[in-house]
Amino acid sequence: MAKSKSTYFCQHCGYESAKWLGQCPSCKQWNSFVEELVEKGNSKVPEWRSSAAPSSGKRVNKAAVINEIVYQDEQRLATPDREFNRVLGGGIVPGSLVLIGGEPGIGKSTLMLQLALGIPQVKTLYISGEESEQQIKMRAERLVQNSKANCYILTETSTQNIFKQVEVVQPDIVVIDSIQTLHSSQIESAPGSVSQVRECTAELLRFAKETSTPVFIVGHITKDGSIAGPKVLEHMVDTVLQFEGDRHHVYRILRAVKNRFGSSSELGIYEMQGSGLREVSNPSEIMLSQREEPVSGVAIAAMLEGMRPIMIEVQALVSNSAFGTPQRTSTGFDTKRLSMLLAVLEKRFGFRLSAQDVFLNIAGGLRVEDPAIDLAVVAALISSQQDIPLSSQLTFAGEVGLSGEIRAVNRIEQRIAEAEKLGFEGIFISKYNTKGLDAKKYDIAIRPLAKLEDLFRALFG
Repeated sequence: MAKSKSTYFCQHCGYESAKWLGQCPSCKQWNSFVEELVEKGNSKVPEWRSSAAPSSGKRVNKAAVINEIVYQDEQRLATPDREFNRVLGGGIVPGSLVLIGGEPGIGKSTLMLQLALGIPQVKTLYISGEESEQQIKMRAERLVQNSKANCYILTETSTQNIFKQVEVVQPDIVVIDSIQTLHSSQIESAPGSVSQVRECTAELLRFAKETSTPVFIVGHITKDGSIAGPKVLEHMVDTVLQFEGDRHHVYRILRAVKNRFGSSSELGIYEMQGSGLREVSNPSEIMLSQREEPVSGVAIAAMLEGMRPIMIEVQALVSNSAFGTPQRTSTGFDTKRLSMLLAVLEKRFGFRLSAQDVFLNIAGGLRVEDPAIDLAVVAALISSQQDIPLSSQLTFAGEVGLSGEIRAVNRIEQRIAEAEKLGFEGIFISKYNTKGLDAKKYDIAIRPLAKLEDLFRALFG
């Protein structure tokens, strides 16, 4: 007979304590501990092991010399969605556990249902704890890939019943929507609690590794944008994907936050349509607005997201402040880095920006962390302050230092090639990027700069 005991869990980080605490020692949150019943003792055998070999024939792992270990490349399952394949690192890895989170209504369920319907050669089990079978069928009718007969739908929240159906269906891919709705009989607490989320994820992780079946988990997020549940949830899974975007805009961004099987800096771009999510193969064209006449305060930056070069539009507005304290507002760009660039312009070059409001926006809803857009931000700021439009045929790629120097950025060849492909006439880069660069093979004019004075002289005279 298993023994039960009461344990307190922090609802923010999952910290476990034997008694109630006012402040969590781990995340420093107040009044976040709740009491949950945790069942201790011998746990039941998972349902998927019922037909396995007896324990007497179980393989025992032994230590091996690393030089004697034979490594084989994993056989990935490529989906028809090229953006999804890029973010995962080339396709779905057998036995992987993937967690995808995002705002409510952003399109997580639509993306997962498209995945389940879009691979005709595999059997997919779509498990929903939030919607009925009729609701899922209605969404599937709106999608283009609605003729697949190899997708099974299950509306269930108990992990024990789920594993029974998994044993019957024998799927190649399992989708869980969502992890916060599941509950296990091993834990005596409500669905969505810290202990339930952790136990259900652990059961799915054991199932994925022992059967080599990839499992996709949809997770809710909190008001600050982090995935709901204990932080250990993100450590347990192999890949964490973040589905971002504004519900009032049509474009969505799928970003890899963690990936054990590929790069964690890749991203995929989708367009939300009535028939589902459409992958955007050339995001540079949608990030650049079409203007009939030049406007001051607009500059084009050549940035990188993972291995993909993207041309984005940086918009700046500098105006006289109507109040005593000038405003510093940025959308899609780090506000502290914006303040640093403004301080460099005022200290080193005498631009009087301390008494002016500064607004900065990255068009297209992107959140940019690449330091190579510093040069475009500075160009847009000065263009707006001086009210001098910049040519729409110029682009910028360079990092600005505290002394006003323009520092080199990585993978400059890819940025130049993308700008040339989109028809730009010139690109401003750091002169330190010209070492080993064969400028003759490009049709675009490459203009190296050493300091910001060179940029101001070339653009504003």
